[in-house]
Amino acid sequence: MPLTDKLSSNQLVALLPDADPEQLAETLVAFANADGGTVYIGLTEDGQPTGDIYPDEINGLFQQAEAFCRPPVLVEWQQSERSGEFVFVGRIRRSPDLHTLRDGRVLVRAGTENRPLYGEQLSQLANTRSVGDYEAESVAGATRADLDDQLLEEFRAKWEERQGRLLPLPLESFLIEMGWLTAERLPTVAGLLLFGRNPQSFIPRSGLTLVRFEGTDLRRESGEAGYGRREEINGALPQIIQRTWGILQEEMRRGAVVRSLQREEKWLYPPTAIREALVNAVAHRDYRAHGRNIDVRIFVDRLEISSPGGLPGFITVDNIVDEHFSRNPRIVNGLFQWRYIEELGLGVDLMIDEMVNAGHPLPTFRDTASSFTVVFYNVVDRAPQSGPRLSTNERQAKALAFIQRHGRITNRDYQELCPDVTPETLRLDLADLVERSVLLKVGAKRGTYYIMR
Repeated sequence: MPLTDKLSSNQLVALLPDADPEQLAETLVAFANADGGTVYIGLTEDGQPTGDIYPDEINGLFQQAEAFCRPPVLVEWQQSERSGEFVFVGRIRRSPDLHTLRDGRVLVRAGTENRPLYGEQLSQLANTRSVGDYEAESVAGATRADLDDQLLEEFRAKWEERQGRLLPLPLESFLIEMGWLTAERLPTVAGLLLFGRNPQSFIPRSGLTLVRFEGTDLRRESGEAGYGRREEINGALPQIIQRTWGILQEEMRRGAVVRSLQREEKWLYPPTAIREALVNAVAHRDYRAHGRNIDVRIFVDRLEISSPGGLPGFITVDNIVDEHFSRNPRIVNGLFQWRYIEELGLGVDLMIDEMVNAGHPLPTFRDTASSFTVVFYNVVDRAPQSGPRLSTNERQAKALAFIQRHGRITNRDYQELCPDVTPETLRLDLADLVERSVLLKVGAKRGTYYIMR
């Protein structure tokens, strides 16, 4: 079977130009301990065949690599061709076992690297393995008829659009290959959540609860519940994402402006950051926790997205930007193929970049044994105000975010934040905030700076 796709190494793909058994063993162990992946032997880093790999030597390579792994890693090998040269393709699934190399090292795939784990991260990964592979289990009482054929056809169309080719297998064979059906054609947890007609009838509390509160607390001063809107959102995971995102857009939209005859929406939060957090919560929550939904809470000053289950594997709040590990790789793969996830492993980076570029404080992360929460603070509603809600332009929002991070802002700081704006316009922005008692001007001339009043 010739290879036609453009290939490069990433979180789920490794290109190995040489028949090096130790390098191959490291890659197999790293994939098996992380999210699984595909290894190509005989390709350079730019995806070109080396022409140095031959069938008569490959069995010896496999045996030598296997001898380095404890326990051996299960690999599905296939011989292929690229530009007339031999290439060998191995597909590795995430393993329920913790794999080590012969010298005792434990590796995981991190981006394009096979990275060793030590100490607490290693302990966390071992604990993760002890709970089994829940999303791959069949669902008691569910049959193939409980999958929604319309959703499956929608997925097929998205897959073929993304890949630029037809699905390579009959649909049901593809579902088995992806881990969404068992070999007996029964839905797995991942398959039912992605494509089920009513997943919540089999997997309780696998939906989402959205609540908008009228203030900054759960309750009013009188002690009554302080929410003004509450929605229970169920269905297959793509439907939950779509329906929740529609509501969030309603709640975040602040109006629009017309620039150069183009209408531009104004948002309370950067939409891309919030959507990324929503998709992450749906993809990475612990679906074994049947006692609660994902919670989206909208307050006057912040938006919180909380998912059941703490951070998975070896991920911590400290390394969450740099590392990647999926609790539910089959669900993540489905949402990625369906285009709800654009690029694996970059969700947190994207949230941070979007918030900073919009002049908002950085999102904060709270991790406990039972939940993981992302909190987004809005600049407009955190600023002190009296009377009506404070209205700011985009430049002023950036200035307020800068003050919240650094305690003060100078004219030079403001010019560096907004380099394409004239100094006079920026001076008037700050003067406006001072006049409205939002900022306090301190000092004079070159020593002037501004703080929150």
